[in-house]
Amino acid sequence: MSVTERLLAALGPDIVSAGGDVPERNRADWSGLPAVTPLALVRPRSTADVSAALRICNETATPVVTQGGLSGLCGGAHPIAQGVALSLERMNRVISVDVAQATLTAEAGCVLQVAQQAAADQGMMLAVDLGARGTCTLGGVISTNAGGNQVLRYGMTRDHVLGVEAVLADGTILPALNRLLKNNVGLDLKQMFIGTEGTMGVVTQAVFRLQPRPSHGATAFVGVADSAAMLALLAQARKAMGPALISFEVMWPSFYDIMREGIGAPHPLSGQHGVYVILEAGGFDPSVRERLETTLADAMEAGIVEDAVIAGNLREERALWAVRESVSEYPRIIGKLTPFDIGIPLDRMAEAVATLEAAIKARWPDAQALSYGHMGDSNLHLVVNVPSAGADQPTKDIKAMVYGLTRDYAGTVSAEHGIGTIKRDVIGYSRSAEELATMRAVKAALDPRGILNPGKAFA
Repeated sequence: MSVTERLLAALGPDIVSAGGDVPERNRADWSGLPAVTPLALVRPRSTADVSAALRICNETATPVVTQGGLSGLCGGAHPIAQGVALSLERMNRVISVDVAQATLTAEAGCVLQVAQQAAADQGMMLAVDLGARGTCTLGGVISTNAGGNQVLRYGMTRDHVLGVEAVLADGTILPALNRLLKNNVGLDLKQMFIGTEGTMGVVTQAVFRLQPRPSHGATAFVGVADSAAMLALLAQARKAMGPALISFEVMWPSFYDIMREGIGAPHPLSGQHGVYVILEAGGFDPSVRERLETTLADAMEAGIVEDAVIAGNLREERALWAVRESVSEYPRIIGKLTPFDIGIPLDRMAEAVATLEAAIKARWPDAQALSYGHMGDSNLHLVVNVPSAGADQPTKDIKAMVYGLTRDYAGTVSAEHGIGTIKRDVIGYSRSAEELATMRAVKAALDPRGILNPGKAFA
């Protein structure tokens, strides 16, 4: 029997779809790679179903690619022609919200926004947040160790996960659903599945740490003269606001001007500025807004800030965020592009942005190089489009330039999006040969037949 026949016999046609019956959405993710039809699509309804599917695939040495919301940009969930796609879309329940323990337990196919709302309904907050919240799943968030808008205050996904249930390559179910904030017994096995892009096992459930919802908050939009002033503002805001500083999002004019015009958003400030910053503060002290006002007033008096406005209500707050969260409009406004998610040490950020934008313009004079990102956590997003190239973008050459400069600045080729297939050739720019050898040794121990997401990340 073929692997598809064995899967159908074990799990039935309700769970297993063969080749041509695989829906279009499961043949590609958001990476832009050409669509691929896998041998079969498995959509389990339980951890037991996942276990049965992996056992059969392991016995037949059939590659398995796990899929969630398919919103990844690096090809981590992109299927393999001679493999099986394992979609957790049906395993999408929030199992429990424990207010006393401050935890949320959910299946891996649960959409992030659904989990956030479940926490909010109980007066709590799941502080993992990113632009794709309405489509990405908790399993995908875990597999890439996703970051997002609140990392400065609350940390990466790794800082929110207390425990996981995972299925190993041979079908073994690993019940590690720890709910305790303190648990120092043995190895912290959940870490093998966070940020490893489905190469070590398939996460089926997870326990997330929750936070109390801030009762007071304020959002400001600020214009500064240049990158040096932006970094000075970050230092001052950190010192003055402490843990009340939740977000510090930055947009250079290369991004802000094009995207603001593209979505038809009004400019909240008078005049043009060298860099734009969104500061979001929150806490339990009614003085949060006053403290943010004082921080900005002091920065203005020191010559760091040129102009600023603080939102007066939720509608104004959303308006201040509108351009920063307009990235889904790229295809309409810019067209085909080459995106980057890199990390640069803050003391070299100003130089790096100037060098990257200048180098791209020197090579392709009509290029649009848009820079923005989560500066509070050293994460720079850059997207590049060369209008004269049309659909045939010089992606390979652009990547060689950007990743080469990232390496030269002692940065990382992936700050929060993962490696997948898109960045696999440059993983050595940010990890040593010894580190990669150790990763592969752990992979070989857990997945000796190499069936889990082969050719992705470090696998």
